[in-house]
Amino acid sequence: MSLETVVEDIRDQARARRDDILDSAEAEAEEIVAEAEDEAEEIVAQAEAAVESDIEQEREQRLSSAKLEAKQERLEARREALSQTRSEIEDRVAALEGEEREELTRELVAATAEEFDEGDDVRVYTRPDDTDLVADILDDYDGYEVAGERDCLGGVVAESDASRVRVNNTFDSVLEDVWEDELKDVSGILFEEQ
Repeated sequence: MSLETVVEDIRDQARARRDDILDSAEAEAEEIVAEAEDEAEEIVAQAEAAVESDIEQEREQRLSSAKLEAKQERLEARREALSQTRSEIEDRVAALEGEEREELTRELVAATAEEFDEGDDVRVYTRPDDTDLVADILDDYDGYEVAGERDCLGGVVAESDASRVRVNNTFDSVLEDVWEDELKDVSGILFEEQ
């Protein structure tokens, strides 16, 4: 074997070894790239899941906030409707006239008189427009007199120093009691609740 043949064999072996190293390096590089791509896909998937979770959480928060705001607006609208209804009732009560007003006022004065002892001097207050009506009614009661005016829808407020009693039998107080007792039913009628 000649030297050239030996050199050529060494070169062939070196080329083969080089090709093996290159093939191995290329395979290892492809494996590293594949692993990196898999890892990148996993990172992207995790990031997408985190973004989806954040979006869902934000959506839930906004939905909850919108529901709360809508509920508050409904409650405010109901309060306004109840307030308006109450105001309309007060206007109707204040506008009562004639026999109906007289009959109701007589009933309130009679209920008031039951709270005082016989012989008490009782001072009675009423709204300015009802002063004459109440004075006429009080003619039937000994020791009772109109003592002044009261800002109210009608009815009477009576007091006596002797018995230290003060009775509020105004239309306002009766309306307040009825309103409190019937508020649930009124609300049910206004808002069609069952």
